[in-house]
Amino acid sequence: MSDKTWLFTSESVSEGHPDKVCDRISDAVLDAYLAADPQARVACETLTTTDHVTIAGEVRGPESVLKEVEQIARDAIKDIGYDQPGFSWKTAEVVCRLHAQSSDIAMGVDEGDKGEEGAGDQGIMFGYACNETDELMPAPIQFAHRVLRHMAEDRKSGKQPAFGPDAKSQVTLKYQDGKPVGVDTVVVSTQHVEGVSQDEVREMVKPYIEGAFPDGWSLPDDRLIVNPTGQFIIGGPDGDAGLTGRKIIVDTYGGAAPHGGGAFSGKDPTKVDRSAAYAARYLAKNVVAAGMAERCTIQLSYAIGVARPLSIYADTHGTGAVPPERIEAAIPKVMDLTPRGIREHLDLNKPIYARTAAYGHFGRAPDADGGFSWERTDLAEALEKEV
Repeated sequence: MSDKTWLFTSESVSEGHPDKVCDRISDAVLDAYLAADPQARVACETLTTTDHVTIAGEVRGPESVLKEVEQIARDAIKDIGYDQPGFSWKTAEVVCRLHAQSSDIAMGVDEGDKGEEGAGDQGIMFGYACNETDELMPAPIQFAHRVLRHMAEDRKSGKQPAFGPDAKSQVTLKYQDGKPVGVDTVVVSTQHVEGVSQDEVREMVKPYIEGAFPDGWSLPDDRLIVNPTGQFIIGGPDGDAGLTGRKIIVDTYGGAAPHGGGAFSGKDPTKVDRSAAYAARYLAKNVVAAGMAERCTIQLSYAIGVARPLSIYADTHGTGAVPPERIEAAIPKVMDLTPRGIREHLDLNKPIYARTAAYGHFGRAPDADGGFSWERTDLAEALEKEV
């Protein structure tokens, strides 16, 4: 690789961003259905605006959950931290328009191809991994998430009560020889309480910037931009309407890798938009963890009602220790990539999704209860052996 240098930027948004509020509510509804019935089908969309929430979509599961939807939404809003004029967990109007799943879609999934359970939709899904960070994620998006996650932790614990729930971060890194070597610019816009000046907010944000980057990386003071509009008091759905699924690049790789186009939140794991994207990340991460490449992109494609992927594509971006076609040949031998096979391998029929709704679906530590199972590297040895 040449010694060319370049800048690359990724952004993150906090759990209080209007779109992320919607993702959280949709995934909380999904979790409630899966807790009641692991085979439930859910495609839940949420819209938020000033003191209003609309929840709509298709479901197949216990009718008793429908009675809980309003409280599920209020609990999610409360946990995020909204109890302010214009949007509060106490006063927001919550409208539920969930209805039964389309029989045509259900037939394709239930009966599928030759009696196997079919994919819930057609589409292409991408997974990506690289060795830029310990989590095998692109560094700009991982650091952007880190800033906001730590700010949110201190806001919710009471350590930094001046922060509001709504925030954005943007991180620009300098690359040389294909590797991140330093931070160039950071932008943070954070909602805050009244009576706090822009300079005071800047000083409150600085420690989170300093703690987000590797030792030895420094950011010149004039390259930190905080609340460039001056003040940010009105935030969340009162400041801007939100919708489920509008932050798919924040959810994945920050623009460093392709995205198939389908959103994740609110969808049960029969929907390959979600489950196959998780499987593709799992495979790409295990390729890199096995030392077969420094960077890896995996693409899978599906047709509605057809069980097996139509195609499997691997790209190691010139960093591979083995030819990509050998990785492609090995993948179906070490993992069943039918919708049922993915769900069983990654144990996805669990209420583990609300936690994915902010700070990225990837680059997270696997949880003991099965959350973020697609972040495990337990397939590396089998892949390496097969290749």
